[in-house]
Amino acid sequence: MAFRLHRAAVAAAAVLVLAFAGCAELLRVEAPLAPPPEFPEGYYQQALKAGKPVFRIDPAQSLVVIEVRRGGSLARLGHDHVVASHEVTGYVAPGEGRADLYVVLARLVVDEPALRKESGFDTQPTESDIEGTRANMLNHVLEADKFPFALIGVTGADAKEKKTTLAVAVTLHGHTRTLKVPAEIEADGKTFDVSGKLEFKQTDFGITPYALLGGAIAVKDGLALRFRVRAQRMPGPG
Repeated sequence: MAFRLHRAAVAAAAVLVLAFAGCAELLRVEAPLAPPPEFPEGYYQQALKAGKPVFRIDPAQSLVVIEVRRGGSLARLGHDHVVASHEVTGYVAPGEGRADLYVVLARLVVDEPALRKESGFDTQPTESDIEGTRANMLNHVLEADKFPFALIGVTGADAKEKKTTLAVAVTLHGHTRTLKVPAEIEADGKTFDVSGKLEFKQTDFGITPYALLGGAIAVKDGLALRFRVRAQRMPGPG
Protein backbone atom coordinates (compact mmCIF):
# COMPACT_ATOMS: atom_id res chain seq x y z
CA MET A 1 0.00 0.00 0.00
CA ALA A 2 2.80 2.40 0.88
CA PHE A 3 4.41 1.71 -2.51
CA ARG A 4 1.13 2.46 -4.29
CA LEU A 5 0.70 5.67 -2.37
CA HIS A 6 4.26 6.69 -3.16
CA ARG A 7 3.70 6.08 -6.86
CA ALA A 8 0.47 8.03 -6.76
CA ALA A 9 2.16 10.92 -4.99
CA VAL A 10 4.96 11.04 -7.56
CA ALA A 11 2.48 10.98 -10.43
CA ALA A 12 0.37 13.69 -8.84
CA ALA A 13 3.44 15.86 -8.28
CA ALA A 14 4.43 15.36 -11.91
CA VAL A 15 1.00 16.39 -13.13
CA LEU A 16 1.09 19.49 -10.93
CA VAL A 17 4.53 20.43 -12.22
CA LEU A 18 3.40 19.95 -15.82
CA ALA A 19 0.29 21.99 -15.21
CA PHE A 20 2.37 24.78 -13.71
CA ALA A 21 4.78 24.70 -16.64
CA GLY A 22 1.90 24.71 -19.10
CA CYS A 23 0.38 27.80 -17.51
CA ALA A 24 3.68 29.65 -17.21
CA GLU A 25 3.46 33.21 -18.44
CA LEU A 26 5.38 33.76 -21.63
CA LEU A 27 8.04 36.39 -21.10
CA ARG A 28 7.83 38.31 -24.34
CA VAL A 29 11.06 38.55 -26.29
CA GLU A 30 11.24 41.46 -28.68
CA ALA A 31 11.93 40.04 -32.12
CA PRO A 32 14.64 42.05 -33.91
CA LEU A 33 13.62 43.22 -37.37
CA ALA A 34 17.16 43.84 -38.63
CA PRO A 35 19.44 40.89 -39.49
CA PRO A 36 22.12 39.95 -36.98
CA PRO A 37 25.23 42.16 -37.19
CA GLU A 38 27.39 39.28 -38.41
CA PHE A 39 25.03 38.31 -41.23
CA PRO A 40 26.94 38.79 -44.53
CA GLU A 41 24.25 40.65 -46.46
CA GLY A 42 26.89 42.85 -48.07
CA TYR A 43 28.46 39.83 -49.75
CA TYR A 44 25.26 39.12 -51.67
CA GLN A 45 24.72 42.77 -52.56
CA GLN A 46 28.19 42.89 -54.08
CA ALA A 47 27.65 39.59 -55.91
CA LEU A 48 24.43 40.94 -57.40
CA LYS A 49 26.16 44.16 -58.51
CA ALA A 50 28.84 42.05 -60.15
CA GLY A 51 26.17 40.32 -62.26
CA LYS A 52 26.26 37.01 -60.40
CA PRO A 53 23.00 35.11 -59.82
CA VAL A 54 21.65 35.72 -56.32
CA PHE A 55 18.47 34.20 -54.95
CA ARG A 56 16.51 35.55 -51.97
CA ILE A 57 14.84 33.08 -49.60
CA ASP A 58 11.04 33.20 -49.83
CA PRO A 59 9.81 32.73 -46.22
CA ALA A 60 6.24 32.08 -47.36
CA GLN A 61 7.39 28.98 -49.25
CA SER A 62 10.05 27.81 -46.81
CA LEU A 63 9.80 25.79 -43.62
CA VAL A 64 12.13 24.45 -40.94
CA VAL A 65 10.71 21.88 -38.51
CA ILE A 66 12.36 20.44 -35.39
CA GLU A 67 10.96 17.39 -33.60
CA VAL A 68 11.52 17.37 -29.83
CA ARG A 69 11.01 13.99 -28.19
CA ARG A 70 10.10 13.26 -24.57
CA GLY A 71 12.11 10.97 -22.31
CA GLY A 72 12.51 9.88 -18.69
CA SER A 73 10.71 7.30 -16.57
CA LEU A 74 7.52 9.42 -16.52
CA ALA A 75 7.64 10.35 -20.21
CA ARG A 76 4.03 9.16 -20.62
CA LEU A 77 2.92 12.22 -18.63
CA GLY A 78 4.50 14.64 -21.09
CA HIS A 79 4.29 15.38 -24.81
CA ASP A 80 6.52 15.28 -27.83
CA HIS A 81 6.71 18.70 -29.46
CA VAL A 82 7.25 20.16 -32.90
CA VAL A 83 8.91 23.56 -33.29
CA ALA A 84 8.85 25.40 -36.60
CA SER A 85 10.05 28.51 -38.36
CA HIS A 86 7.98 30.00 -41.18
CA GLU A 87 10.26 33.04 -41.41
CA VAL A 88 13.60 31.78 -42.67
CA THR A 89 15.50 34.74 -44.14
CA GLY A 90 18.59 34.86 -46.31
CA TYR A 91 20.24 34.40 -49.69
CA VAL A 92 21.70 31.77 -52.00
CA ALA A 93 24.53 32.32 -54.48
CA PRO A 94 24.58 29.04 -56.44
CA GLY A 95 27.51 30.03 -58.61
CA GLU A 96 29.59 30.46 -55.47
CA GLY A 97 28.15 27.33 -53.85
CA ARG A 98 27.11 29.43 -50.88
CA ALA A 99 24.02 30.31 -48.86
CA ASP A 100 23.48 32.25 -45.64
CA LEU A 101 20.26 32.22 -43.63
CA TYR A 102 18.99 33.22 -40.23
CA VAL A 103 15.99 32.56 -38.01
CA VAL A 104 14.61 34.90 -35.33
CA LEU A 105 14.07 32.57 -32.40
CA ALA A 106 11.33 34.69 -30.84
CA ARG A 107 9.19 33.96 -33.90
CA LEU A 108 9.34 30.19 -33.62
CA VAL A 109 5.97 28.49 -33.36
CA VAL A 110 5.20 25.40 -31.31
CA ASP A 111 2.90 22.42 -31.87
CA GLU A 112 0.93 23.41 -34.94
CA PRO A 113 -1.63 20.59 -35.38
CA ALA A 114 -0.78 19.92 -39.03
CA LEU A 115 2.92 19.58 -38.25
CA ARG A 116 2.23 17.34 -35.25
CA LYS A 117 0.17 15.08 -37.51
CA GLU A 118 2.91 15.08 -40.12
CA SER A 119 5.40 14.01 -37.43
CA GLY A 120 3.13 11.16 -36.33
CA PHE A 121 2.71 12.38 -32.75
CA ASP A 122 -0.05 10.61 -30.82
CA THR A 123 -0.93 13.27 -28.23
CA GLN A 124 -2.27 16.83 -28.44
CA PRO A 125 -1.14 19.40 -25.85
CA THR A 126 -3.59 22.03 -24.66
CA GLU A 127 -3.19 25.68 -25.58
CA SER A 128 -1.81 26.41 -22.11
CA ASP A 129 0.65 23.50 -22.50
CA ILE A 130 1.82 24.95 -25.81
CA GLU A 131 2.23 28.46 -24.41
CA GLY A 132 4.15 27.12 -21.43
CA THR A 133 6.39 25.00 -23.66
CA ARG A 134 7.19 28.00 -25.84
CA ALA A 135 7.93 30.16 -22.79
CA ASN A 136 10.32 27.57 -21.34
CA MET A 137 11.97 27.03 -24.71
CA LEU A 138 12.64 30.71 -25.37
CA ASN A 139 13.45 31.88 -21.86
CA HIS A 140 15.17 28.95 -20.16
CA VAL A 141 16.49 26.66 -22.90
CA LEU A 142 17.43 28.86 -25.87
CA GLU A 143 17.88 32.03 -23.76
CA ALA A 144 16.58 34.00 -26.73
CA ASP A 145 17.04 37.32 -24.95
CA LYS A 146 20.83 36.77 -25.06
CA PHE A 147 21.01 34.71 -28.25
CA PRO A 148 18.14 35.96 -30.44
CA PHE A 149 19.16 34.30 -33.71
CA ALA A 150 20.08 30.98 -35.24
CA LEU A 151 22.51 31.56 -38.11
CA ILE A 152 23.13 29.04 -40.87
CA GLY A 153 26.01 29.19 -43.34
CA VAL A 154 26.00 26.67 -46.19
CA THR A 155 28.71 25.65 -48.62
CA GLY A 156 28.45 23.15 -51.44
CA ALA A 157 25.07 24.42 -52.69
CA ASP A 158 25.77 23.42 -56.30
CA ALA A 159 22.68 23.80 -58.48
CA LYS A 160 24.15 21.35 -61.00
CA GLU A 161 23.78 18.41 -58.62
CA LYS A 162 20.31 17.26 -57.60
CA LYS A 163 21.56 15.14 -54.70
CA THR A 164 24.47 16.49 -52.73
CA THR A 165 25.97 16.80 -49.27
CA LEU A 166 26.06 20.28 -47.82
CA ALA A 167 28.46 21.58 -45.21
CA VAL A 168 26.14 23.47 -42.86
CA ALA A 169 27.64 25.70 -40.15
CA VAL A 170 25.00 26.36 -37.49
CA THR A 171 25.48 29.07 -34.86
CA LEU A 172 23.07 28.69 -31.96
CA HIS A 173 23.22 29.70 -28.30
CA GLY A 174 26.70 31.16 -28.82
CA HIS A 175 28.18 27.95 -30.28
CA THR A 176 28.98 27.04 -33.88
CA ARG A 177 29.04 23.51 -35.22
CA THR A 178 29.47 22.30 -38.81
CA LEU A 179 27.28 19.41 -39.93
CA LYS A 180 27.28 17.30 -43.08
CA VAL A 181 23.74 17.29 -44.44
CA PRO A 182 22.43 15.16 -47.34
CA ALA A 183 20.11 17.33 -49.42
CA GLU A 184 18.20 17.51 -52.67
CA ILE A 185 18.35 20.58 -54.91
CA GLU A 186 15.96 21.66 -57.63
CA ALA A 187 16.84 24.75 -59.68
CA ASP A 188 15.55 26.19 -62.94
CA GLY A 189 17.25 29.57 -63.14
CA LYS A 190 14.33 31.40 -61.52
CA THR A 191 13.86 29.38 -58.34
CA PHE A 192 16.22 27.42 -56.13
CA ASP A 193 14.75 24.72 -53.88
CA VAL A 194 16.65 22.68 -51.33
CA SER A 195 15.34 20.12 -48.86
CA GLY A 196 16.87 17.71 -46.41
CA LYS A 197 17.02 16.23 -42.93
CA LEU A 198 19.58 16.15 -40.14
CA GLU A 199 19.96 15.23 -36.50
CA PHE A 200 21.95 17.02 -33.82
CA LYS A 201 22.29 17.23 -30.05
CA GLN A 202 21.30 20.21 -27.93
CA THR A 203 24.38 19.73 -25.74
CA ASP A 204 26.61 20.27 -28.81
CA PHE A 205 25.44 23.90 -28.65
CA GLY A 206 25.83 24.32 -24.90
CA ILE A 207 22.09 23.84 -24.33
CA THR A 208 20.87 21.86 -21.34
CA PRO A 209 17.82 19.79 -22.31
CA TYR A 210 14.76 20.68 -20.26
CA ALA A 211 14.04 18.30 -17.38
CA LEU A 212 11.77 18.03 -14.32
CA LEU A 213 11.71 15.84 -11.21
CA GLY A 214 15.35 14.89 -11.48
CA GLY A 215 14.98 13.82 -15.10
CA ALA A 216 11.87 11.67 -14.65
CA ILE A 217 10.23 13.98 -17.19
CA ALA A 218 12.75 15.25 -19.72
CA VAL A 219 13.43 16.31 -23.27
CA LYS A 220 15.78 14.02 -25.16
CA ASP A 221 19.11 15.55 -26.11
CA GLY A 222 18.87 14.50 -29.74
CA LEU A 223 16.69 16.52 -32.11
CA ALA A 224 15.52 15.76 -35.65
CA LEU A 225 15.29 18.64 -38.12
CA ARG A 226 13.80 18.73 -41.59
CA PHE A 227 13.76 21.68 -43.94
CA ARG A 228 12.37 22.86 -47.22
CA VAL A 229 13.70 26.18 -48.47
CA ARG A 230 12.75 28.00 -51.66
CA ALA A 231 14.60 31.03 -53.02
CA GLN A 232 13.63 33.34 -55.87
CA ARG A 233 16.20 34.90 -58.20
CA MET A 234 16.72 38.59 -57.61
CA PRO A 235 16.78 41.00 -60.56
CA GLY A 236 20.22 42.25 -61.46
CA PRO A 237 21.29 45.92 -61.44
CA GLY A 238 19.46 48.07 -63.97
